[in-house]
Amino acid sequence: MDDPSQRAEAHQGDSLRERVWRVIFLSGSGWARVFDVVLLWLIAGSVVVVMVESVPGIREQHGDLLHKLEWLFTILFTIEYAVRIWTVRVKRRYIFSFFGIVDLLSILPTYIDLFFAGSGHFIIVRILRLLRMFRILKMAEHIGEANVLMNALKASRSKIAVFVFSVMAIVCILGTLMYLIEDAAGNEGFSNIPQAVYWGIVTITTVGYGDVAPMTLVGKMLASVMMLTGFAIIAVPTGIVTAELNREIREVRMDSRKCQECGVQGHDPKARFCKMCGREL
Repeated sequence: MDDPSQRAEAHQGDSLRERVWRVIFLSGSGWARVFDVVLLWLIAGSVVVVMVESVPGIREQHGDLLHKLEWLFTILFTIEYAVRIWTVRVKRRYIFSFFGIVDLLSILPTYIDLFFAGSGHFIIVRILRLLRMFRILKMAEHIGEANVLMNALKASRSKIAVFVFSVMAIVCILGTLMYLIEDAAGNEGFSNIPQAVYWGIVTITTVGYGDVAPMTLVGKMLASVMMLTGFAIIAVPTGIVTAELNREIREVRMDSRKCQECGVQGHDPKARFCKMCGREL
């Protein structure tokens, strides 16, 4: 028969792990909000250190301080990563999730640089060290309002995909026509179709680098059509995302009664207690 004291210790351990899980993975009030705010500042500070370290003058003068700060951030993020793995029930699901991979990429380069000290001239090491900038993606996980934008983008992805495909079809067709027109006139800027399609993308997006330009009258008229088309269609994806964002905001307002203890939403408007944990709303 199991020892009652062992069962009590196991229950206490599970209870502690559950409380830590709520603080880390549920954005709410109390300690969970404090954890999110502190982690946001740490992420911002680590990203600033990475950016400042890339400036040669600052790196030469304050290289030791930046190196110590980078290790401080790495140790803190390593502890956070280990605690996350400890608290989740299905560890594989978190480790191979998007933010799980981001958490790993945010700490791995510093340890790689430790084992390959003095190899900064290798391009692969330099690229791996830049992966520390992935920490900025962790911010979205700790900003509750980011979920509204992410849901709006997910809801509008099919419409945007159709829009992008239509724009690419237009660019390919008009770019090919421009190639036929300008290549026949001897314009070296339109020596092949991919170059003409590149010009079409630059033109229809109203970027206009100016490195390639039509010379013939017909080519300039076609370019004018593409410019006006670009003004007409550039607002389409913005309108799609805005419509989905407004819908998502309305749904959030309708479902705003969120339990601060367990994070469950969808309570009845007249409910006084959470339907999951029983805490007063």
